[in-house]
Parts: sequence; C-alpha cells; structure tokens
Amino acid sequence: MSLAQLRALGLSARGVQKRAAAGRLHRLHRGVYAVGHPKVTLDGRRLAAVMAAGPKAALSHRSAAAVWGIRRGPETRIELTTSDRGRKPPAGTRLHRVRTPLDAAVASHNAIPVTTVARTLLDLADVLTGQALARAVHEAERRRILDMRELEATLTEAKGRRGRRKLTAALATRDQGPTRSVLEERFADLVARSDLPSPRRNVHLHTRDRLIEVDNLWAGEKLVVELDGAAAHRTARAFHEDRARDLALTAEGYAVVRLTWRNITEQPEGVMEELRSLLRARAALSAWPPRSAS
Repeated sequence: MSLAQLRALGLSARGVQKRAAAGRLHRLHRGVYAVGHPKVTLDGRRLAAVMAAGPKAALSHRSAAAVWGIRRGPETRIELTTSDRGRKPPAGTRLHRVRTPLDAAVASHNAIPVTTVARTLLDLADVLTGQALARAVHEAERRRILDMRELEATLTEAKGRRGRRKLTAALATRDQGPTRSVLEERFADLVARSDLPSPRRNVHLHTRDRLIEVDNLWAGEKLVVELDGAAAHRTARAFHEDRARDLALTAEGYAVVRLTWRNITEQPEGVMEELRSLLRARAALSAWPPRSAS
C-alpha cells in the first residue's frame, strides 16, 4: 500500500513508522509498504513499483508485454513510463519518460496500471528487434487482444516516434505468419504438451535423385510434418518446389503433412488428434502383413 492509502485509512506518519518498526508494515519503496509480510508476488512487486513512480506512471515496455502475455523471456527489471519529468526511478526499475501524459493509453490488469496492448507494442518497437516485435504482434493476435482500430489510432498519434515504422512493418507480416524458427518452436511446444512421441527435427532424407531436408520426422512411421511459413513459401517457384519434394518423398513411402501458423495456433487440439491418428495408422501399416505363427 502507498503512504497516501495508509493515511486515508487513518494512520498518521508516526503510526506508519511504529507499524513498520513492529514488522506489521514492510517498506518496498519509498512511501510504499507490504502489509503483514515482506514477501510479495511478482504482480505485487510490479504494483509497488508503479506506486513508487507516482500517479502519472504505468507499467510499460517489456514488463507490460509480460503482463499481457505477448512476449516470452525473463523480466530482468520492471519497466515503467511516466510523464513526471522530475520523478526518480524506484530501485530495481527502468523508468522511461514521456512528455505527454499517458491517460487513455493506460489500462488496468490485476489492479496494476499498465499501458494498453497498442501502446505496449509501440513501446516495444523502440527496444526490440523487428523479428521479436513481429512475434509479439502475432501473439497479441493469437490471444485475441489486438484491437486494430486502437493500434491504428496509436500509430497516427505516434508521428515522429522512431519505432513507428518498425511496428508498421511488423503488422504487415500478420497474414504471413512468423518466421520458420517461431513455427518450429511453437510446434515443438505443442508436441511436448501432448502424448505424442517427439519427432526428429531438420532431418536429411535420401530419395531417388535428391537429398531433402524435412522439418519433422517420425522415422518408424515414415511420417513427415513440414511447417509452412508464408514468407518462405509465397513465390510460385517455392510452391512448385514444395510439391516436387512431396512427390519425391511419397515415392519413397513417406506421408507428408503440411501445417501453417493458423493450423498450429487456432486448431492445436485438432492438429494433435489428427497426427495421433495418422501415427497409429502408419504404425499399423508398417507392421503389415503380420508375421506368420511359427
């Protein structure tokens, strides 16, 4: 709780000091206390940091992205934004300063003032690579928290921001899906959470006239799963090359399944069930005909 909140409950400054000395209040930042015990959750630390940064502050950047669930990775320091130019950063935080008050760009998440998803993406554009930013955009869309009208309004108001062009470029990839590496990571996570055996990844297979690298292989069942990111498969030449590869693999007895970003993110349970059935069918096929009794 903040000192102002404690005062509103009727405690004097001396009363706060006495309770802190008695171990009933625990100072987290100047003017911010934990009640009852010093250990607080991550959300508690985030809220305490925002309180310590003042009424014009909000959780932002990578910390806001973590709260919205649109970016993976450790949160090394709590990031905040404020329009209070004289405010010092609370201990253990990174404080970003802006000239214009955040106002409408602030939402509440578990009682924590946090920048909206649109504003968070704009802020991320200043601190992330283009690829990492595209991942955050795709994750926001997958979680159905990407409001394009709000984002377009945020971009319109952001003229002069250096990350504006980068965010615009990231948005242009929405219909293409993310990079192959992101697709591979998402598919590997999906398989790991299921009861399917793990496939071998990025395996080279010999066919009659070529050596073909496949994304995922269940060798015993001779099942290949290829992950199609639009950026790598959008040209006519790439399209026809993929079909030639599939034909060569089919001639060698492999079954080839192609999955897209939408398949993996929008129909994960259905995809896993179909692969489960296909693996069973392929296993039964490889065991046919049954051995004769001796």
